[in-house]
Amino acid sequence: MGQPLNLGIVGCGAISAQYLQTIDRLPQVRLVAVADLDLDRAREAVRPYPGVDVLGVAELMADARVDAVLNLTVPAAHAEVALMAIAAGKDVYCEKPLAATGADARRVLEAAEAAGVRVGCAPDTVLGTGTQTARMAIDDGLIGRPVAATATMMTPGHERWHPHPDFYYVPGGGPLLDMGPYYVTSLVTLLGPVASVIGAASRTRAKRTIGSGPRRGEDIPVTVDTHVTGVLVHDSGALSTLVMSFDAVATKAANIEVHGEQGSLIVPDPNHFDGPVLLSRLGDQDWRTLPVSAGYAEAGRGVGLIDFVSEREPRAGGSLAFHVLDVMESLLASAHSGKALDVPSTCDRPRPVALRSAAAER
Repeated sequence: MGQPLNLGIVGCGAISAQYLQTIDRLPQVRLVAVADLDLDRAREAVRPYPGVDVLGVAELMADARVDAVLNLTVPAAHAEVALMAIAAGKDVYCEKPLAATGADARRVLEAAEAAGVRVGCAPDTVLGTGTQTARMAIDDGLIGRPVAATATMMTPGHERWHPHPDFYYVPGGGPLLDMGPYYVTSLVTLLGPVASVIGAASRTRAKRTIGSGPRRGEDIPVTVDTHVTGVLVHDSGALSTLVMSFDAVATKAANIEVHGEQGSLIVPDPNHFDGPVLLSRLGDQDWRTLPVSAGYAEAGRGVGLIDFVSEREPRAGGSLAFHVLDVMESLLASAHSGKALDVPSTCDRPRPVALRSAAAER
Protein backbone atom coordinates (compact mmCIF):
# COMPACT_ATOMS: atom_id res chain seq x y z
CA MET A 1 0.00 0.00 0.00
CA GLY A 2 1.39 3.41 -0.99
CA GLN A 3 4.26 1.87 -2.95
CA PRO A 4 4.37 1.50 -6.76
CA LEU A 5 3.20 -1.84 -8.09
CA ASN A 6 6.07 -3.56 -9.89
CA LEU A 7 4.55 -5.00 -13.03
CA GLY A 8 5.60 -7.65 -15.52
CA ILE A 9 3.78 -8.02 -18.86
CA VAL A 10 3.33 -11.36 -20.61
CA GLY A 11 2.28 -10.91 -24.24
CA CYS A 12 3.51 -8.05 -26.42
CA GLY A 13 1.00 -8.11 -29.26
CA ALA A 14 -0.94 -5.19 -30.72
CA ILE A 15 -2.91 -4.31 -27.56
CA SER A 16 0.28 -3.97 -25.48
CA ALA A 17 1.11 -0.57 -26.99
CA GLN A 18 -2.03 0.99 -25.50
CA TYR A 19 -1.32 -0.49 -22.07
CA LEU A 20 2.31 0.66 -22.18
CA GLN A 21 1.26 4.24 -22.88
CA THR A 22 -1.04 4.24 -19.85
CA ILE A 23 1.42 2.49 -17.52
CA ASP A 24 4.11 5.00 -18.45
CA ARG A 25 2.04 7.83 -16.92
CA LEU A 26 0.84 6.10 -13.74
CA PRO A 27 3.18 6.70 -10.79
CA GLN A 28 1.39 3.89 -8.93
CA VAL A 29 2.73 1.34 -11.44
CA ARG A 30 6.33 0.58 -12.39
CA LEU A 31 7.01 -1.69 -15.38
CA VAL A 32 10.08 -3.82 -14.72
CA ALA A 33 9.93 -6.61 -17.31
CA VAL A 34 8.08 -8.01 -20.33
CA ALA A 35 7.94 -11.47 -21.87
CA ASP A 36 6.68 -12.91 -25.12
CA LEU A 37 7.18 -16.12 -27.07
CA ASP A 38 8.70 -13.83 -29.72
CA LEU A 39 11.53 -12.04 -27.90
CA ASP A 40 12.15 -9.72 -30.84
CA ARG A 41 8.55 -8.55 -30.64
CA ALA A 42 8.96 -7.98 -26.90
CA ARG A 43 12.13 -5.93 -27.45
CA GLU A 44 10.41 -3.81 -30.08
CA ALA A 45 7.38 -3.22 -27.84
CA VAL A 46 9.47 -1.72 -25.03
CA ARG A 47 12.05 0.05 -27.18
CA PRO A 48 10.48 3.46 -26.27
CA TYR A 49 10.69 2.54 -22.56
CA PRO A 50 14.35 2.12 -21.56
CA GLY A 51 15.19 0.16 -18.45
CA VAL A 52 12.52 -2.53 -18.93
CA ASP A 53 13.98 -6.05 -19.05
CA VAL A 54 12.99 -8.54 -21.77
CA LEU A 55 12.71 -12.03 -20.26
CA GLY A 56 11.37 -15.47 -21.02
CA VAL A 57 7.96 -16.24 -19.53
CA ALA A 58 9.36 -18.57 -16.86
CA GLU A 59 12.06 -16.01 -16.00
CA LEU A 60 9.47 -13.27 -15.54
CA MET A 61 7.35 -15.49 -13.28
CA ALA A 62 10.40 -16.25 -11.14
CA ASP A 63 11.55 -12.62 -10.94
CA ALA A 64 11.22 -11.49 -7.32
CA ARG A 65 10.86 -7.87 -8.42
CA VAL A 66 7.52 -8.55 -10.13
CA ASP A 67 4.50 -8.00 -7.84
CA ALA A 68 1.82 -8.47 -10.49
CA VAL A 69 1.56 -9.94 -13.98
CA LEU A 70 -0.37 -8.16 -16.73
CA ASN A 71 -1.60 -10.99 -18.95
CA LEU A 72 -1.97 -9.77 -22.55
CA THR A 73 -1.79 -13.14 -24.29
CA VAL A 74 -4.46 -14.52 -26.65
CA PRO A 75 -7.66 -15.72 -24.91
CA ALA A 76 -6.74 -19.40 -25.23
CA ALA A 77 -3.64 -18.77 -23.08
CA HIS A 78 -5.24 -16.50 -20.47
CA ALA A 79 -5.90 -19.20 -17.88
CA GLU A 80 -2.52 -20.93 -18.31
CA VAL A 81 -0.56 -17.72 -17.86
CA ALA A 82 -2.75 -16.52 -14.99
CA LEU A 83 -2.27 -19.82 -13.15
CA MET A 84 1.49 -19.58 -13.63
CA ALA A 85 1.48 -16.12 -12.10
CA ILE A 86 -0.69 -17.21 -9.19
CA ALA A 87 1.55 -20.22 -8.54
CA ALA A 88 4.44 -17.76 -8.34
CA GLY A 89 2.57 -15.77 -5.69
CA LYS A 90 1.84 -12.79 -7.94
CA ASP A 91 -1.34 -10.78 -8.49
CA VAL A 92 -2.63 -11.04 -12.04
CA TYR A 93 -4.54 -8.60 -14.25
CA CYS A 94 -5.83 -10.12 -17.47
CA GLU A 95 -6.97 -8.77 -20.80
CA LYS A 96 -10.56 -9.83 -21.45
CA PRO A 97 -12.03 -12.39 -21.25
CA LEU A 98 -10.74 -13.78 -17.95
CA ALA A 99 -10.37 -17.18 -19.66
CA ALA A 100 -11.59 -18.94 -22.77
CA THR A 101 -14.13 -20.91 -20.71
CA GLY A 102 -15.96 -20.42 -17.46
CA ALA A 103 -14.42 -23.62 -16.10
CA ASP A 104 -10.92 -22.25 -16.64
CA ALA A 105 -11.93 -18.88 -15.18
CA ARG A 106 -13.21 -20.62 -12.04
CA ARG A 107 -9.87 -22.45 -11.70
CA VAL A 108 -8.10 -19.08 -11.85
CA LEU A 109 -10.27 -17.53 -9.13
CA GLU A 110 -10.07 -20.58 -6.89
CA ALA A 111 -6.27 -20.73 -7.24
CA ALA A 112 -6.00 -17.00 -6.49
CA GLU A 113 -8.16 -17.30 -3.37
CA ALA A 114 -6.07 -20.24 -2.12
CA ALA A 115 -2.84 -18.33 -2.77
CA GLY A 116 -4.11 -15.06 -1.26
CA VAL A 117 -3.48 -13.03 -4.41
CA ARG A 118 -5.75 -10.71 -6.38
CA VAL A 119 -7.25 -11.07 -9.85
CA GLY A 120 -8.31 -8.20 -12.09
CA CYS A 121 -9.54 -8.20 -15.64
CA ALA A 122 -10.36 -5.87 -18.50
CA PRO A 123 -12.40 -4.17 -19.69
CA ASP A 124 -11.64 -1.10 -17.61
CA THR A 125 -13.20 1.16 -20.24
CA VAL A 126 -16.30 1.28 -17.99
CA LEU A 127 -14.22 3.26 -15.48
CA GLY A 128 -14.02 6.17 -17.94
CA THR A 129 -16.25 9.21 -18.03
CA GLY A 130 -18.69 7.78 -20.58
CA THR A 131 -20.14 4.81 -18.69
CA GLN A 132 -19.58 6.41 -15.27
CA THR A 133 -21.47 9.61 -16.16
CA ALA A 134 -24.37 7.43 -17.38
CA ARG A 135 -24.21 5.40 -14.19
CA MET A 136 -24.40 8.57 -12.06
CA ALA A 137 -27.44 9.72 -14.05
CA ILE A 138 -29.16 6.41 -13.27
CA ASP A 139 -28.13 6.49 -9.61
CA ASP A 140 -29.37 10.08 -9.31
CA GLY A 141 -32.79 9.03 -10.62
CA LEU A 142 -32.73 11.06 -13.83
CA ILE A 143 -34.51 8.30 -15.78
CA GLY A 144 -36.57 6.93 -12.89
CA ARG A 145 -36.66 3.17 -12.37
CA PRO A 146 -34.65 1.47 -15.16
CA VAL A 147 -36.78 -0.99 -17.12
CA ALA A 148 -34.77 -1.88 -20.24
CA ALA A 149 -31.56 -1.45 -22.19
CA THR A 150 -30.25 -2.26 -25.65
CA ALA A 151 -26.63 -3.04 -26.57
CA THR A 152 -25.65 -3.34 -30.23
CA MET A 153 -22.34 -4.14 -31.93
CA MET A 154 -22.33 -4.81 -35.69
CA THR A 155 -19.20 -5.35 -37.81
CA PRO A 156 -18.37 -7.48 -40.87
CA GLY A 157 -15.55 -9.21 -38.96
CA HIS A 158 -12.02 -8.41 -37.81
CA GLU A 159 -10.36 -10.47 -40.55
CA ARG A 160 -10.73 -7.48 -42.86
CA TRP A 161 -8.07 -5.52 -40.93
CA HIS A 162 -6.28 -7.87 -38.53
CA PRO A 163 -3.26 -9.66 -40.12
CA HIS A 164 -3.63 -12.70 -37.81
CA PRO A 165 -7.34 -12.97 -36.98
CA ASP A 166 -7.45 -16.73 -36.34
CA PHE A 167 -8.18 -16.41 -32.60
CA TYR A 168 -11.37 -14.45 -33.29
CA TYR A 169 -12.94 -17.54 -34.85
CA VAL A 170 -12.02 -20.28 -32.37
CA PRO A 171 -13.40 -20.97 -28.87
CA GLY A 172 -12.76 -17.91 -26.72
CA GLY A 173 -13.43 -15.68 -29.72
CA GLY A 174 -16.47 -14.77 -31.80
CA PRO A 175 -18.33 -11.46 -31.49
CA LEU A 176 -19.78 -12.29 -28.06
CA LEU A 177 -16.61 -13.33 -26.24
CA ASP A 178 -14.45 -10.80 -28.13
CA MET A 179 -16.60 -7.65 -27.94
CA GLY A 180 -19.32 -8.77 -25.55
CA PRO A 181 -17.21 -8.18 -22.41
CA TYR A 182 -17.30 -4.41 -23.09
CA TYR A 183 -21.06 -4.37 -23.47
CA VAL A 184 -22.03 -6.86 -20.75
CA THR A 185 -19.61 -5.27 -18.25
CA SER A 186 -21.17 -1.89 -19.02
CA LEU A 187 -24.70 -3.29 -18.58
CA VAL A 188 -23.75 -4.83 -15.22
CA THR A 189 -22.13 -1.55 -14.16
CA LEU A 190 -25.26 0.37 -15.13
CA LEU A 191 -28.00 -2.06 -14.10
CA GLY A 192 -26.43 -4.68 -11.83
CA PRO A 193 -25.84 -8.44 -12.18
CA VAL A 194 -27.79 -10.72 -14.51
CA ALA A 195 -30.07 -13.46 -13.21
CA SER A 196 -31.10 -15.26 -16.40
CA VAL A 197 -30.79 -15.14 -20.19
CA ILE A 198 -32.44 -16.33 -23.36
CA GLY A 199 -30.51 -16.32 -26.63
CA ALA A 200 -30.22 -17.23 -30.29
CA ALA A 201 -27.13 -17.51 -32.49
CA SER A 202 -25.97 -18.33 -36.01
CA ARG A 203 -22.83 -18.99 -38.02
CA THR A 204 -23.17 -17.71 -41.59
CA ARG A 205 -19.84 -18.88 -43.05
CA ALA A 206 -17.53 -21.83 -42.44
CA LYS A 207 -14.43 -19.81 -43.33
CA ARG A 208 -13.16 -16.24 -43.47
CA THR A 209 -10.58 -14.62 -45.77
CA ILE A 210 -7.78 -12.53 -44.29
CA GLY A 211 -7.86 -9.06 -45.84
CA SER A 212 -4.50 -7.54 -44.85
CA GLY A 213 -0.88 -8.32 -44.00
CA PRO A 214 1.44 -11.12 -45.15
CA ARG A 215 -1.37 -13.72 -45.09
CA ARG A 216 -3.79 -11.67 -47.17
CA GLY A 217 -6.07 -13.94 -49.18
CA GLU A 218 -5.62 -16.93 -46.85
CA ASP A 219 -8.79 -18.65 -45.65
CA ILE A 220 -9.21 -19.52 -41.97
CA PRO A 221 -11.87 -21.82 -40.45
CA VAL A 222 -14.75 -20.51 -38.36
CA THR A 223 -15.68 -22.72 -35.39
CA VAL A 224 -17.79 -20.30 -33.30
CA ASP A 225 -21.10 -18.47 -33.68
CA THR A 226 -20.65 -15.17 -35.52
CA HIS A 227 -24.02 -13.56 -34.74
CA VAL A 228 -25.41 -13.76 -31.20
CA THR A 229 -28.50 -12.07 -29.80
CA GLY A 230 -30.59 -12.40 -26.70
CA VAL A 231 -32.18 -10.89 -23.61
CA LEU A 232 -30.48 -10.51 -20.22
CA VAL A 233 -32.78 -10.41 -17.20
CA HIS A 234 -31.07 -8.38 -14.47
CA ASP A 235 -31.65 -9.06 -10.76
CA SER A 236 -33.33 -5.64 -10.67
CA GLY A 237 -35.93 -6.80 -13.20
CA ALA A 238 -34.57 -4.64 -16.03
CA LEU A 239 -34.32 -6.38 -19.42
CA SER A 240 -31.30 -5.81 -21.68
CA THR A 241 -31.41 -6.80 -25.35
CA LEU A 242 -27.96 -7.70 -26.71
CA VAL A 243 -26.87 -8.05 -30.36
CA MET A 244 -23.24 -8.95 -31.17
CA SER A 245 -22.35 -9.66 -34.80
CA PHE A 246 -19.39 -10.31 -37.10
CA ASP A 247 -21.87 -10.79 -39.96
CA ALA A 248 -23.38 -7.33 -40.45
CA VAL A 249 -21.99 -4.40 -42.44
CA ALA A 250 -22.91 -1.41 -40.28
CA THR A 251 -25.51 0.04 -37.92
CA LYS A 252 -26.76 3.50 -36.91
CA ALA A 253 -28.13 2.20 -33.60
CA ALA A 254 -26.67 3.62 -30.40
CA ASN A 255 -24.10 1.29 -28.86
CA ILE A 256 -26.06 1.25 -25.59
CA GLU A 257 -29.38 2.80 -24.61
CA VAL A 258 -30.91 2.62 -21.13
CA HIS A 259 -34.62 3.29 -20.67
CA GLY A 260 -36.41 4.13 -17.45
CA GLU A 261 -39.92 5.09 -16.45
CA GLN A 262 -39.04 8.79 -16.55
CA GLY A 263 -36.37 9.03 -19.24
CA SER A 264 -33.85 7.44 -21.57
CA LEU A 265 -30.06 7.58 -21.89
CA ILE A 266 -27.76 7.10 -24.86
CA VAL A 267 -24.50 5.71 -23.48
CA PRO A 268 -21.18 5.99 -25.37
CA ASP A 269 -19.37 3.07 -27.00
CA PRO A 270 -18.20 0.85 -24.09
CA ASN A 271 -15.05 0.02 -26.07
CA HIS A 272 -14.03 3.66 -25.41
CA PHE A 273 -13.45 5.48 -22.14
CA ASP A 274 -15.34 8.66 -22.93
CA GLY A 275 -18.00 10.15 -25.19
CA PRO A 276 -21.23 12.13 -24.79
CA VAL A 277 -24.06 10.84 -22.60
CA LEU A 278 -27.46 11.97 -23.92
CA LEU A 279 -30.64 12.24 -21.86
CA SER A 280 -34.26 12.60 -22.88
CA ARG A 281 -36.76 12.87 -20.05
CA LEU A 282 -40.48 12.28 -20.23
CA GLY A 283 -42.00 15.32 -21.95
CA ASP A 284 -38.73 16.52 -23.53
CA GLN A 285 -38.76 17.31 -27.24
CA ASP A 286 -35.14 16.37 -27.84
CA TRP A 287 -31.98 14.91 -26.33
CA ARG A 288 -29.54 16.93 -24.25
CA THR A 289 -25.92 16.18 -23.46
CA LEU A 290 -25.17 15.67 -19.78
CA PRO A 291 -22.06 17.29 -18.30
CA VAL A 292 -19.20 14.92 -17.53
CA SER A 293 -19.75 14.06 -13.86
CA ALA A 294 -17.93 10.82 -13.00
CA GLY A 295 -15.12 8.48 -14.02
CA TYR A 296 -11.48 8.73 -15.02
CA ALA A 297 -10.97 11.53 -17.54
CA GLU A 298 -8.23 11.12 -20.16
CA ALA A 299 -8.06 7.42 -19.34
CA GLY A 300 -6.43 4.65 -21.36
CA ARG A 301 -6.32 0.85 -21.23
CA GLY A 302 -4.75 -0.21 -17.98
CA VAL A 303 -6.29 2.51 -15.82
CA GLY A 304 -7.93 -0.30 -13.86
CA LEU A 305 -4.46 -1.11 -12.52
CA ILE A 306 -4.74 1.94 -10.23
CA ASP A 307 -7.03 -0.10 -7.96
CA PHE A 308 -4.36 -2.78 -7.66
CA VAL A 309 -2.21 -0.39 -5.66
CA SER A 310 -4.79 0.58 -3.05
CA GLU A 311 -7.81 -1.73 -3.19
CA ARG A 312 -8.23 -5.32 -2.01
CA GLU A 313 -11.07 -5.80 -4.51
CA PRO A 314 -10.37 -3.89 -7.75
CA ARG A 315 -13.35 -2.40 -9.57
CA ALA A 316 -12.23 -4.25 -12.71
CA GLY A 317 -12.04 -7.37 -10.59
CA GLY A 318 -12.10 -11.11 -11.02
CA SER A 319 -15.60 -11.70 -9.66
CA LEU A 320 -17.09 -9.19 -12.11
CA ALA A 321 -15.11 -10.66 -15.02
CA PHE A 322 -16.22 -14.17 -14.06
CA HIS A 323 -19.89 -13.14 -13.89
CA VAL A 324 -19.64 -11.42 -17.28
CA LEU A 325 -18.11 -14.58 -18.79
CA ASP A 326 -20.79 -16.68 -17.09
CA VAL A 327 -23.50 -14.47 -18.59
CA MET A 328 -22.01 -14.85 -22.08
CA GLU A 329 -21.57 -18.62 -21.80
CA SER A 330 -25.11 -18.94 -20.48
CA LEU A 331 -26.38 -16.91 -23.43
CA LEU A 332 -24.59 -19.21 -25.89
CA ALA A 333 -25.89 -22.30 -24.06
CA SER A 334 -29.40 -20.85 -24.21
CA ALA A 335 -29.00 -20.18 -27.94
CA HIS A 336 -28.03 -23.80 -28.56
CA SER A 337 -30.68 -25.31 -26.29
CA GLY A 338 -33.53 -22.99 -27.20
CA LYS A 339 -34.37 -22.54 -23.53
CA ALA A 340 -34.10 -19.68 -21.06
CA LEU A 341 -31.34 -20.37 -18.55
CA ASP A 342 -30.42 -19.07 -15.12
CA VAL A 343 -26.95 -17.55 -14.78
CA PRO A 344 -25.23 -19.58 -12.04
CA SER A 345 -23.02 -16.77 -10.71
CA THR A 346 -23.57 -13.26 -9.48
CA CYS A 347 -21.40 -10.33 -8.40
CA ASP A 348 -21.62 -7.00 -6.66
CA ARG A 349 -22.36 -4.02 -8.85
CA PRO A 350 -18.95 -2.31 -9.13
CA ARG A 351 -18.38 0.78 -7.01
CA PRO A 352 -18.76 4.10 -8.89
CA VAL A 353 -15.74 6.21 -9.81
CA ALA A 354 -15.76 9.85 -8.74
CA LEU A 355 -14.71 12.31 -11.41
CA ARG A 356 -10.92 12.53 -11.50
CA SER A 357 -8.22 12.94 -14.11
CA ALA A 358 -6.23 9.87 -15.05
CA ALA A 359 -3.60 12.25 -16.38
CA ALA A 360 -3.31 13.74 -12.89
CA GLU A 361 -2.30 10.31 -11.60
CA ARG A 362 1.16 10.84 -13.10
